[in-house]
Amino acid sequence: MAPVDKQAPPVDPSVLELIRSERQKALSPREWRFRLRGYGYAVKTVAGTPVLTRLTTGGEIGTLPPELA
Repeated sequence: MAPVDKQAPPVDPSVLELIRSERQKALSPREWRFRLRGYGYAVKTVAGTPVLTRLTTGGEIGTLPPELA
């Protein structure tokens, strides 16, 4: 996989609300990532920044705030 040169945009506020809600329900970061997979999302780290991606294509949706890392 080639390194990404550009910075991903911030995540849409409605999606970010869902991500935060699922993080509050989860007991651990591992469970949170598992819950996100149910919605078709995944979190990967690019240059130390958490990035929300689509599970099916791997396409970047946007960067997550540091508190969700």
